[in-house]
Amino acid sequence: MKLKAVRLLLTGLVLAGSVCASFGQVANDSAGGLASGVAGALSKPPARLLTDAVFAPSSFWYTAIPRDVALNPHSANYVAEFLRQKQAYYGTVNINTDAYTSPLYIVRSGSARVIGDNYAKQVAATGREVHRTDVAEWDCQSKGFSDPGLAAQWRGVPIPAIAVPAKGTDSEMSVFDETSDTLWEFWVARKLDGSWQSCWGGRIANAAKSDGIFPLPYGATATGLPFIGGQITAEELARGEIKHAIGIALVDAQADGIRSWPALRSDGLNPAGAPNRIPEGLRFRLDPSINVDALKMHPIGKIIAKAAQKYGFVVWDKAGALSIRAENAVSYTSLGQPDPYVSLFGNTPSYAILDGFPWDKLQFLPMNYGKP
Repeated sequence: MKLKAVRLLLTGLVLAGSVCASFGQVANDSAGGLASGVAGALSKPPARLLTDAVFAPSSFWYTAIPRDVALNPHSANYVAEFLRQKQAYYGTVNINTDAYTSPLYIVRSGSARVIGDNYAKQVAATGREVHRTDVAEWDCQSKGFSDPGLAAQWRGVPIPAIAVPAKGTDSEMSVFDETSDTLWEFWVARKLDGSWQSCWGGRIANAAKSDGIFPLPYGATATGLPFIGGQITAEELARGEIKHAIGIALVDAQADGIRSWPALRSDGLNPAGAPNRIPEGLRFRLDPSINVDALKMHPIGKIIAKAAQKYGFVVWDKAGALSIRAENAVSYTSLGQPDPYVSLFGNTPSYAILDGFPWDKLQFLPMNYGKP
């Protein structure tokens, strides 16, 4: 089977009666044409995106939090702990765009097609075929053993030739085969002598029917929550709306023995038993009564704040700083496209996009909130 690497660009929608360039025509555009297409796309985003519904509609990722939801009895203490960490670690909440955030490579078998009446035009940014390959597990943690289940999940992965993992020691990478509805994730991925290896990760088959959680103990995040569920994307920001919960990483998290669904595992440590440490998997939101439009924030920050009110955050990892992930810019630049965050963020650095966010108005939800 022949596969092509594709990217869902923010070009015009395919609507009844509209004129649209064919897949082949766009594939032969010059690099300059691709760049201008992306620039123009930022002012005309599509109404429906892949990341709006990768998993089952009932997944917690896409379920809005009721305004009158009961809060965690320790919510005020957790807010104080969040603010402590923010002050202690750089005084900000960063948006990772090129390191410690996963690129997403979308592949599709056969010729291009348009999915749904309200979907973005598909653009082939490279004519190179994608060949399925077995990804080997390598022991980056010196565990002294390998996982046969992981080997089975990593057979025949359609990794594009242009694929590059994220910068940073985590070297994350995601591949989504839309035709087979399969997601693969890799943690500490590398390509040696033409062959792919990864230290950990997993596969979710039949993603559209999945709850959006890797089966234990798989997945690249510490909690088993997939990047594609909780990362924000340039397309979402250009559209002006994020339609899912947002993953967030803390620096200090409660010990693994105390975690909340949807996390199935945790890398939290609390050897001194510090009080009010936030468990991984715990969900929280911005108070929905806040008028976000009245806040003195970057426009991109307001988009994130509104999603935080409706869908909330979920603690999915630890990091060296409080941070959320935006789909890695290399997803675009590896295909010859410009870094979309340059236009979206303007002259504002990633660590300042969320300046003015009222973090003191967070509301933490009960343990295991939403668990079926």
